[in-house]
Amino acid sequence: MSFRITGLPVDEFRPLFGLGDAELAALGAVRYTATTPIGFPCRITLRDAAVGQTLLLLNYQHQSADTPYRSSHAIFVSEAAQETAVAVDSLPQCLAVRPQISLRAFDAAGMMTAAELSPGADLAAVIERLLADPQVAYLHAHNAGRGCFAARIDRN
Repeated sequence: MSFRITGLPVDEFRPLFGLGDAELAALGAVRYTATTPIGFPCRITLRDAAVGQTLLLLNYQHQSADTPYRSSHAIFVSEAAQETAVAVDSLPQCLAVRPQISLRAFDAAGMMTAAELSPGADLAAVIERLLADPQVAYLHAHNAGRGCFAARIDRN
């Protein structure tokens, strides 16, 4: 089963890049500087930010379906992001290095049909198994520890 993992659209966040701290605070966002090579995953580039790189932490509605599963959560986006990442039949760095990823399967109406936990390194097999179910329209990956949305996964 071929799959595509897509980062969030960079154009959606460009207006926030470079805003002052007070302007960000008024929008409920905070600027962070990456202090470790793993731990600051950009949802646009699907890579952890390099040490010293700035990111914005903000709330993002990743599941907008009008169902009980409508959801938003905190995400990081790198202010250095230039384009939206797309990975076909491969795992982006920010997923592959995580000890646990929660995969949530949704039908076309946005109702959850299944969920599984997997080490990031083993994620491809779980993605393929979940997408093999014809009832599943797409998957959401979340970091299992903090529950942050990581990426959307679709059939390719």
